[in-house]
Amino acid sequence: MRNLASKAATGAKARRSATAGIAGALTAALLLLTGCSGGDGGSGDDDGGKRGKGGGNASGPAPASGELDLPTSVLKQRIAWDRCAGPTVNQGRQPGAEGPPKALAGTDWECTKVKVPLDYDNPKGKTIDIALIRAKAKEQGKQRIGSLLFNFGGPGGSGITTMPQAANPDYKKLNTRYDLVSFDPRGVGESATVKCRRDADIDASRGVDGTPDDRTEFAKAEADQKDFTAGCKERSGDRLRHMTTTNTARDMDVIRQLLGDEKLHYFGISYGTQLGGVYAHLFPKRVGRAVLDAVVDPTKSEVQGSLAQAKGFQLALGNYMKDCAKQAKCPTGKGGAAGTKVITDLLAKLDKQPMKTQLGRDLTQGDALTGIASLLYSKDTWKYLTQSLQKAEQGDGSYLLLFADVYTGRDQQGKYSNENEAHAAIACADTTERYDADDVKKQLPAFKKASPIFGEMLAYGLLSCSDWPAKGESKTPEVSAPGAAKMLVIGNTGDPATPYEGAARMADKIGDAAVQMTYEGEGHGAYGQGDCVTSAVDDYLLDGKVPDDGKRCS
Repeated sequence: MRNLASKAATGAKARRSATAGIAGALTAALLLLTGCSGGDGGSGDDDGGKRGKGGGNASGPAPASGELDLPTSVLKQRIAWDRCAGPTVNQGRQPGAEGPPKALAGTDWECTKVKVPLDYDNPKGKTIDIALIRAKAKEQGKQRIGSLLFNFGGPGGSGITTMPQAANPDYKKLNTRYDLVSFDPRGVGESATVKCRRDADIDASRGVDGTPDDRTEFAKAEADQKDFTAGCKERSGDRLRHMTTTNTARDMDVIRQLLGDEKLHYFGISYGTQLGGVYAHLFPKRVGRAVLDAVVDPTKSEVQGSLAQAKGFQLALGNYMKDCAKQAKCPTGKGGAAGTKVITDLLAKLDKQPMKTQLGRDLTQGDALTGIASLLYSKDTWKYLTQSLQKAEQGDGSYLLLFADVYTGRDQQGKYSNENEAHAAIACADTTERYDADDVKKQLPAFKKASPIFGEMLAYGLLSCSDWPAKGESKTPEVSAPGAAKMLVIGNTGDPATPYEGAARMADKIGDAAVQMTYEGEGHGAYGQGDCVTSAVDDYLLDGKVPDDGKRCS
């Protein structure tokens, strides 16, 4: 989802990485805080119809022939793999992810960079570097299938950082027959890095009210957004117009060829499902075994997508409160309207006066929203939301601020990854939609009705691309993929960031190649959340066994 604490973040698309990576980072961060402070820790509608033929979005790019017209300097470059160093500041250095990544069941992670055209309309022109990471398959003989390329979401998330975190234990079985490969997409991490602000300026921006109550607050928010946009233009310039998902999909086909794979085997999560759908549209004959999990709805406008997210996060919060109500001393009581009021009262209090923390910075309303949202991505992190709200009741905003830091890519030294800046660059290059203050004013009632907690911030987030220096590509992405191999499309009924109905719409737009699965559960993403989904995906990826269309798991 949009980073609720930062006006830099844009778009209604989901923006977190794999659940395993989030939970691990958050847990490590919490342990760091409690270790330093001696804290007590506290207490512990199906939208699938008949499958279409892949409806069209006339404004999207036309299907490609299946091969890019690339110069030999790109296609014949040699990949020089080497042991990975630790993630850089741009890639994000959260607790538990410092230093070189730990080996995956004895297999070291290797890293490299490859060159791709900056502008595919001028493939012989300027090139940019794309950073890659891999763990070679255990089986290197006939049992090896090839490479399995991952994108964990965003847009803006670093695959170099997330892949080693998420692989153990989630993808160890897949590593038996696949080289596990991920990358920093263009604009992200160490791949043609987009930068817009200094760290101190980002800290200051987080103090600007993202839900302005009067003209003065709105003027400050508007000035902050314009300053951010100007910084992106000044520091990243003409590069911004090339940061589209379409170009990243083309980069993936270059990666496929350089890895020596005839087909692209792919695992996309969250925004990675949009990227996978765009790739399948451009290169349908090159699609191998592909999994799309936590699916972005490719049919929604920015307003519709943001509104759906407001409903999705409110649903997830309601489910959390029902679960919390079973425990003693639940901070949201019995949940429902009374539980929602507990949180709205906290946010209103923070709007008037930020809360002190043990981190040397105050907790603002925006950071509290971000911290709460981050802990709704997985049922495994609900316990940390309980602890965070309990601490806030006691006048200590440390936990919520710490989780907001993890979510926004701020490390313990006050350095930020470029995730939010890359998110803005990619989202604004993708969409043609631009909104102004009147648009937001018109939409506010619907957003507040959808979510009294998250709605207003998501509505004001629609302004993020209003003055962007590069034109957007299309209103919605084109994902129709006639002739592609079977692709597994998985929706989660309790997903806050990519609501469940998006999976059916993605499957419908892809067309006959799509095989839809449903996970009846909580959290963002289904793989790894139970034997039913995980076994079906493993059987498909490892043995080519395609599950029945419409399969449901719980």
